[in-house]
Amino acid sequence: MSPHPTLPQRGRDDVAAPIPTLPRERGREEQRIWRALAEINDPEMPINLVDLGVVYGIALEDRTVRVRLTFTAMGCPASDMIIGDIRERLLAEPGVDAVAIDIVWDPPWSSARMTAEGREALRAWGLSV
Repeated sequence: MSPHPTLPQRGRDDVAAPIPTLPRERGREEQRIWRALAEINDPEMPINLVDLGVVYGIALEDRTVRVRLTFTAMGCPASDMIIGDIRERLLAEPGVDAVAIDIVWDPPWSSARMTAEGREALRAWGLSV
């Protein structure tokens, strides 16, 4: 997988668009948070949360990181584990004292949100995408 995470665009239609490459104008702190999120793998698939496209956005508010997150399906059996992994990983980052996670369902997740690296990882495991 790529060492550089890919991110959703910001704006009104950000969550409907495929995830583009990391924009250079993003602040160093935001890049660090996205990279930390890219270290968290989905417990049911061999792919990280960023490449899977379930992280719809982040916001840095003082020493709090707010994550907009969806799941590949309602009732995801791994949702509590994923939320716990996000909190644990982000709280390990210097300067992060709190993590707020907003679960969103609109727009619903689709495989179109996955990065090229994510698609390749699933194909390598014999999964069709």
